[in-house]
Amino acid sequence: MRRLTLPCLLLAAALPAQAIAGTDSQAWTNLAATVKLSDHWRLSEEVTGRFSDHRDGLYELEVNTLLGYRLSKVVTLWAGYTHDPQYLGGEFTLMEHRAREQVTFDKFATLGPGTLSARVRSEQRWRSNAGGTAWRLRPFVRYSLPLIKAGHIGLTFTSEPFFNLNTTTFQAKPGLDRIRNLVAITTPIGKRLSGEFGYMNQHIFLDGKPDESDNIAWVSVSAAF
Repeated sequence: MRRLTLPCLLLAAALPAQAIAGTDSQAWTNLAATVKLSDHWRLSEEVTGRFSDHRDGLYELEVNTLLGYRLSKVVTLWAGYTHDPQYLGGEFTLMEHRAREQVTFDKFATLGPGTLSARVRSEQRWRSNAGGTAWRLRPFVRYSLPLIKAGHIGLTFTSEPFFNLNTTTFQAKPGLDRIRNLVAITTPIGKRLSGEFGYMNQHIFLDGKPDESDNIAWVSVSAAF
């Protein structure tokens, strides 16, 4: 993980100074598959592994299962479950369970040569070592810009703020909690596979102390069937 530190810090150098107080170098790997069950129904499975310098390796393995109903070419409704074991130094620490609901808007508008997509996601979270139900809202926007049309290679920018809707013993701060911003190259890597490779900054807003900022190397492979 230490080898990530230099490239992540170089990529973070362009950010405002206040955005890099309390930094952590991380790597996130993502595998996703979407299966078309019928004209309207979709099944999505996604696995994300998160690795951190500060937490000595693997610290989260998020598994998401969603069932979607496509209302139109643009709008799809989704609901499902997230299984989210968490670790410290590779050792299991706690289990988080989430119910997840979302609506996606695929390529709902054009902006210059690119297209805009969006998602509004709500989550209810429970932890094995704490009581209460934590509610949060995660709006998301993606701008996709073609770079090489013949090869379907593109550039993508995404932004996702997290808003805590209540407080619990493990969700102590209401309101804006964090924001994730990603810039990545997208490219086909097979007949049904596509890859996304880039840099993500996760800025965490804290009360009473300096904010934290995670510099993340992002690798994602997705499949559509």
